[in-house]
Amino acid sequence: MEFQQQLKDLSRNLYWTWQPEMIDIFRDIDPGLWRAVNHNPIEFLSRISPEKLEEKADDLALNARINHAFHHLKNYLQDDMTWGNLHAAALHAHPVAYFSAEFGLHESLPLYSGGLGVLAGDHLKSASDLGVPVVGVGLFYAQGYFNQRMTEDGWQTETYFASDVNKLPIKKAKGGDGAPLEVEVRTRTSAIKAHVWSASVGRNSLVLLDSDVGSNSRQDRTLTSTLYGGDDYTRIRQELLLGVGGLRALHKLNINPGVLHLNEGHSAFAILEHARKLMELESRPFDEAREKTAQKVVFTTHTPMESGHDRFHPHMVSEVLDPMRNDLDLSHDHLLSLGRINPHDQNEHFCMTVLGLKSSRFTNAVSSINARTTWKMWNAILPGPSQHETAINHITNGIHVASWLAVPMAHLYTRYLGKNWEKRLCDPGTWEGLKNLDDDEFWEHLQVLKAQLIRFIHREVCSKCGGKSGNLLTAHEKLRLSSSTLTIGFSRRFSEYKRAFLILNDLERLDHIVNHPDRPVQIIFSGKAHPANKQGKTLLQKIIKVSRDPRFLGRVIFIEDYDINVGRHLVQGVDLWLNTPRRPLEACGTSGQKAVLNGGLNLSTLDGWWPEAFDGKNGFAIGDDTQHSDPAEQDRRDTESLYKTLEETVVPMFYDRRENGIPREWISFQKHAIHTIARRFNASRMVKDYTLHAYLPAVGARTCSHRNGTEY
Repeated sequence: MEFQQQLKDLSRNLYWTWQPEMIDIFRDIDPGLWRAVNHNPIEFLSRISPEKLEEKADDLALNARINHAFHHLKNYLQDDMTWGNLHAAALHAHPVAYFSAEFGLHESLPLYSGGLGVLAGDHLKSASDLGVPVVGVGLFYAQGYFNQRMTEDGWQTETYFASDVNKLPIKKAKGGDGAPLEVEVRTRTSAIKAHVWSASVGRNSLVLLDSDVGSNSRQDRTLTSTLYGGDDYTRIRQELLLGVGGLRALHKLNINPGVLHLNEGHSAFAILEHARKLMELESRPFDEAREKTAQKVVFTTHTPMESGHDRFHPHMVSEVLDPMRNDLDLSHDHLLSLGRINPHDQNEHFCMTVLGLKSSRFTNAVSSINARTTWKMWNAILPGPSQHETAINHITNGIHVASWLAVPMAHLYTRYLGKNWEKRLCDPGTWEGLKNLDDDEFWEHLQVLKAQLIRFIHREVCSKCGGKSGNLLTAHEKLRLSSSTLTIGFSRRFSEYKRAFLILNDLERLDHIVNHPDRPVQIIFSGKAHPANKQGKTLLQKIIKVSRDPRFLGRVIFIEDYDINVGRHLVQGVDLWLNTPRRPLEACGTSGQKAVLNGGLNLSTLDGWWPEAFDGKNGFAIGDDTQHSDPAEQDRRDTESLYKTLEETVVPMFYDRRENGIPREWISFQKHAIHTIARRFNASRMVKDYTLHAYLPAVGARTCSHRNGTEY
């Protein structure tokens, strides 16, 4: 049947992941199966017979909807009236190669661990919507990151799975002769081969390398099996494959990138490979080839934590990069100097971030405060700041709105902001229509979303606890989770500096807050700690124990196995998003931006993106912009500010229902937050900024733009 082929075609382009009408088609056919396959349409179609599919299509009158969705995708792909065609035509001949160690596009494609990957996924999607040619380059992790389970005593355990490539929206890339492509990278001890896979992401594509090749050694075959797994030796070889192998894969696909955008230092070896290729093609010495390569490199650094930057022992670098060093005609010391702050320090380890910073034309941090912190970290190799700005650029991260916006809110925006408002995100005038939004109607939509979140929590907690865990919600405890209760969300990677413990520092005071007889509060936690991070696991254990304390049952909830799907439900359903990093260690953070689009407010320390957004009437701040020299004292002050802000401002404002039973002042904050934040902190603005200020200059094209929120 034609509609069955159309469904297969829809499932093969990840465009469906940000198209609710396409998602609804699969869900409506069999809601239970759709959840069981983790919203994977390819596996979904493989598990439903053609006969049953035809029967369902007839019963639900799906043929017309499927045909409409199919032609919607076709028109999207063929539309040439895009922002990119108008403003970035030069990139069509030589597109952007966007290298990243992880890509978070959807929960059904587990190639991500957290924020870095989700940012990369949002970047690809927004570039597609804008018509900016971007090719993602990453690794195919057959076992993904890990599945999280909590033991009876609250300790995180990890299990790994094996992805079936036949049930994923990827296919083997083929050369001009129709044969599957392979690339090879050499170390001193082995030649690592990798299959090349590709996935369609709207108008753009994602290229993935997979070292599970029969001719590889056992060690090399498992090289790409897990994300952020293994030791330093595994990591440096993964990064060799990502940077060097990734660029070679593009060339075999006849893609000649005009820009190399390196999302963190993991892929910085691509710089060496590009220089090597220039030396081969143009007979240039290395220093000239590297200087020319730098003109097209955009290097984005995120983490202000020393531990977040890969450093490798010189002997390990020599073993892995010896063949590349020979190709580049470099001495051992010259090669190592490229990754050292002090090129003459023989004991200094090789740092991937240093290689990226030294070898890029455009370097940026991901928020204003992150730029200042980054310059302090790397000022030894960065030029000094001018009178008015730091030496490092910043392009603040944003979110792909269509991926994170709840369907009811999208419909509401269409009614009040007009048709195709998504294409006018950055225009302040777009959001003026919110002034006409009726408070009662707005509040009603938010209650629907919160009720959906609570149903999701019941389903998730019950299914993952299997009826055995102490965190399982009994029928009585379910009643305590209420859509009328102030609901706080907290989900992220569990690292010490993110301070999830802050709200748990005084359990007696927390008890008074969450169990107030007239103004109760419920807190939803979710997130993972890296398998090797015992401190993060200990923090998770503390949260689990609090959630099982009789005082907090049904008031403090932990959702296991955080992924994009859990994150999506949380940002769409909570009233308040809690963010407590120790300033200035948050690079940007985007989860709070997602909450705002769905009507949530932020309660955050003034770190990451929040200092650029907070104006006193669009959310709440924990503390101020001071930083005490003693972290323990800073934690004490911020804990007090957090409790005080909740007790004296947030909770009273939420429960002030003097007018028609709804919180008028709270709603005014919500509307003002959307009005002031949505137009600035979205990935459309972010990709436009990269295009105009980094990508086009890299290919020598002129740009004409206006910044600071105006439409362009």
